This record gives sequence, structure tokens and C-alpha cells, in this order.
Amino acid sequence: MAEFSNPNLQTQGPGGGSGSGGDMRSMLAFTVVALLVLFGYQYFVKPQPNQPAPTAQTQPQTQAQTPVAPAQAAQLTAGLMQMGAMQGPSATPQVAAAMESETTIENNQYKIVFTNRGAQVKHWILKKYDDSEGKPLDMVQADTSARYGLPLSFFTYEPALTTQLNQALYQLNVIGAQPSTTGHATVPQTSALTFHYAAGGLDVVKTIRFDQSYVVTVETQVLRNGAPVRALVAWPAGLGDMEEFAQHKTRQSTVRISASSFFAWSVDGKQSSQATTTSGFLFWSQPEVSGVATLNDPYEYAAITDLYFGAAFLPSDPNHATTVTLHNTIDLPSDPNDPNSQKKPAHVLGLAMGDTSGYTRVRLFAGPKQLDILKTIHAADAEGKPNGQSLAPLIQYGFWGFIAKPLYLALRYLHDHLGAGAYNWGWAIIIVTVIFNVLMLPTRFMMMKSSLKMMRIQPKVDALKQRYAHLKPTDPKKAEMNAEMMELYKKEGVNMYGSCLPMLIQMPLFFAYYRVLYNAVDLRQAQWFWLHDLSVADPVHILPIIIILSMFITQYITPQPGMDAQQRRMMAFMMPVMMGFMLWSFASGLALYWCTGNLIQLALQIGINQAPIGREMHEIAARRAQKKAGVQPKVIQGRR
Repeated sequence: MAEFSNPNLQTQGPGGGSGSGGDMRSMLAFTVVALLVLFGYQYFVKPQPNQPAPTAQTQPQTQAQTPVAPAQAAQLTAGLMQMGAMQGPSATPQVAAAMESETTIENNQYKIVFTNRGAQVKHWILKKYDDSEGKPLDMVQADTSARYGLPLSFFTYEPALTTQLNQALYQLNVIGAQPSTTGHATVPQTSALTFHYAAGGLDVVKTIRFDQSYVVTVETQVLRNGAPVRALVAWPAGLGDMEEFAQHKTRQSTVRISASSFFAWSVDGKQSSQATTTSGFLFWSQPEVSGVATLNDPYEYAAITDLYFGAAFLPSDPNHATTVTLHNTIDLPSDPNDPNSQKKPAHVLGLAMGDTSGYTRVRLFAGPKQLDILKTIHAADAEGKPNGQSLAPLIQYGFWGFIAKPLYLALRYLHDHLGAGAYNWGWAIIIVTVIFNVLMLPTRFMMMKSSLKMMRIQPKVDALKQRYAHLKPTDPKKAEMNAEMMELYKKEGVNMYGSCLPMLIQMPLFFAYYRVLYNAVDLRQAQWFWLHDLSVADPVHILPIIIILSMFITQYITPQPGMDAQQRRMMAFMMPVMMGFMLWSFASGLALYWCTGNLIQLALQIGINQAPIGREMHEIAARRAQKKAGVQPKVIQGRR
């Protein structure tokens, strides 16, 4: 029988045989080879860290067009944290400050106080404007910012990440002259601040550049494990002029500035805006937006603004701009002087802007809505240069802008040429009103002539009405009466609308004055004798009282024989009271304009009454009164 042998038991060495020495040598050789293979694989084929999926790091385009629900955001954040735990610690070197510090940057326009906690702004003080207490105005509204965030904070779609970015202690690097020991630096000696933070796979850099204007340039980049994160730069919580939120202030304004705040933007050279109302945040050209909404249109600029101040973001590349609108409400007492009065919601608007690529470069204007300033600030053009649309449309005069703009320029011209004085804006309003009334004199005389002609033909008009008095108002023959009436007016050369012409011209100017005083930051806190601010109501209501009295006297001494006595009394009392009541709480500059116009009209009416045309009108009025007294003497005697 053939003999079979096991090769594993054969002698491995020259000595032959099947002893234990050969077995040990075989096991040792096998172990050495296995170790060499293992160490060689780890050395030459070192596994790389797992990269997170792109959709977990940056917001997809389709998802960014709608707000992220809180539950979805929490789930997304939890998933990201779990993924980070699976991956293990990152190799990114840690960069962070040991303690919180502040740095102040100052130029001729502003003083900005930065904190390295979140690389945010704690104070943005405008040197040339004061608040209601006479202190330099701080654009950072402290009370709302404490709730919703500071300017230049980060906004992301991950709440946990947003909190981390805005609470981290950043290391500061100063470009230019170093701040003093108190952390104070000036422009242009110091041209930029760079904040850097890195930990746990995050690497964040935020650079703010300065010049001598109201504009700063902000550059940010947030990386997570080397991939960019879509992080936007935010101004989240209104403006400092909204003092109704500042409950600690000793002087409280009765006007809610926040009610006049709005979101303004320019897309493809077309400007638009949306205002806050009691029913919510309404778009006129886009769908309704509330809370957080992401818009990926090519914004040339986007801004939040109140009556006199604004914060506007101007992206370096509008085609890749992402804009997020932020809208919150805070319940405030309806009466600022009574904390226990009924609470009503007040609107807090915010804004964030960034680049879809993850690297953001925007310019930020934070300052007054002064026309000369806004006209010098331009959005980026197609080449990225600031030669595009200016920020001038942030001043919105509304429908009467074609009158309001020239009116503002005229007031400012007079103000600038009246010489030094605290009351120049008030005198400018008075001078423009006088000039306007002088220009209106021809129309006023035309009105008087038309009224005189109407009074002369009044007997014919009464006879015509008497012929058709038996007809019902719905009778078709009433049209014949109207035709005969128009023919009579035409034959006698009477313009039935002539007496309305001055009012038709005066009312547009009234509304234009209103829009100027409502929007011109120049008139904010402008004084005129007892009026400490022409943009708010007369504190002692002297002007409304003068308006009521002057209108009543003018109505009383103006002959109106064609008007029924009861109607005349109603006009003499109701019109002055209505105007006085309306101007009781309007801007005192507007009341100053109307009061000046009323006094001029009263003086003109007194002069007209002494002229031949005035005497004739009074004679006709007296004859008509005597005629009526003869028809109904008992009724007149009884009223006496």
C-alpha cells in the first residue's frame, strides 16, 4: 500500500525528522509574516477620516428657500452631533481666547465696541446724533439684542452651531496700529480687526474692515472639517432709535418708532419695501413672511430701517447672496407712562445676509438716512465694484415724492443759508410757507372773483332751482336742470370749481410736508423756540390752538351768501376743530406750516374785505340776509 505523509509534519530543517523544533519555527515564521503585513497596511494604506455628507454641512438650495422648523432643526443638530461622535476628535488645532475682552474702533462718524465673545458688536454709537436723553445714539438696541442677538452675530440653520459660534471666545488680531491698553483704536491707524476661533473641527474667521464713512466691510468663513458651512452675518434685533423697548430710560416717547420700521431691498435695480402692520409682516411684491424666511434672489442690498436710521447689507456678489428676514414681537404697554396698561405687540425686525458658497463678504451701512450720505453708498455692479444702485431709496416719500423731494431740498437750502442758529429749520419752514402763499395769491384772487360772479347770478340759480323744485331727485328731468345750470355758468363766465382750486393745490403740499417731516433725519430733534423737536407733536399744543382760532375767524369774516346759515356755522366750527384735532398729535413742524398758512390767509381775508371786490361781496351778502329775514322774520327773532 502506498504511504501518504503530512507536509506540515515534515522536517523543516536540515536535520530532518518530525520534532517539535520544526513546528515552532513554522509558527514563528507565520507570525512574523502576519505582523509585517498588518504594520505595512497601516503604514502605507492609512485610513482617512470619514467626511460628512455635503447635505449635513450646508443647507441645500431647495431647503434654504423655506424656514427650518424648530423640530427639524433639533433633529438635524442631533444627527450632526451623533455623526461627529462617530468620527472621533478632529485634528484641527484649537484657537481661542482665554477670557472675554472688548475693543473700541472710532472714526469721525461712529464709535463701535466689539466683544471677542462671538466677535460681535455691543455698541454702535453715532457721534452726531443723540437719543431722547441727550446721549449719543447707540444703534444697538440693548433690550432687544439681549433677546435676539447682537449685530455681526452669525446666523445658521443649526441652533446648536449658531449658539457655539456666537458664544465662543475668539482670538483677536489687529491690522494696523494696536489698540491702547484700554482697548481703544482709531481709523485709519487701525484698518481692520480679525477674529479667529477653532475647536472641535470648526475653524471660524471673521474680519471687519473700516474707513472714514458709515460703512464697514465684513468677511467671514466657517469651516467644519475643512468643508464650508453656510453661516450668514446678522443684524437681528432692530435699531437703537426704537426707545419704546428701552424700559430703563427715564424719558419715554409716546411714539412707537418700531411701528414705522420696514424691510427694504433692491433686486435687479428695482427697489421695494414692506412695512410692519398690526396684522403682521406683509409683502406687497412677494409672499407673506413671518419669523425666519430665506430668500436667494440677487439682492443688490437689503436693509432694515425705521424713520431716520437704517442698517443695510450690500453683498460683494449679489448673484450668490442669501438674505434671511427675521421678525419677532415683544408685548409692550400701550401707554409708556403706565406699565400696567394693556399690552400690545411691538415689532422687532432683523436681517441676515451671506453667500451661498459659504464665504461671505458684505459691506454694512449702519447710520442715518441722510440723503447726501445715502447717495454716496452704492451696491456692487457686475464687476464687484461699488458703482451700482445707491441707498437713496431708503428715504421713502411715498406718492407725493415728486413734491416732497424738492420741498426738502428747498428747506435744507434755506437752513444752510440762514447762518448759525438753533432755530433755522423752523424759520425755513415759515419762509417756504410764506413764499408758497405769495405764489398762491393769483389763485386766491381768482377764487374771490369766481365767488363774486357766483353771488351775482345766485338769484338766477335760485329761480332755476325753483322751476324744478316739484321734481323728485330720481326724476329724469333733473338732468335738464343740471344742463341749464351748466349753460348758465358758461354764459356768465362762472367756474363752479374756482373756489376749490387753492385747497386742491394746498393739500398736496400739506401731505408733502408730512412726508418730509416723517422722513428727514435733519428735522429730528430740530428746535424752534418752545418746540424741542419738530418731528414730534407740540408738547404744550400752542400751535393747534392757534390753528383752531385762526381758521374760525377766517371762516367767520369770509362772506358766503350762497351757503345756508346752518351750513356756514357748521363749517365755521367743524373745520377748525377737525384740523386742530388732527394736528394735535402730528409733527409740530407740520403744525408750524399749517399755522403760518392760516395766519397769512387771515391777513389776506382782512385785506380783501377792505377792497372793492370784498365790499361788493359783503353788500350782496347783506341783501340776501335781509331778504331771508323778511321771509322768515319770526324764526330769526325767536333765535335771537
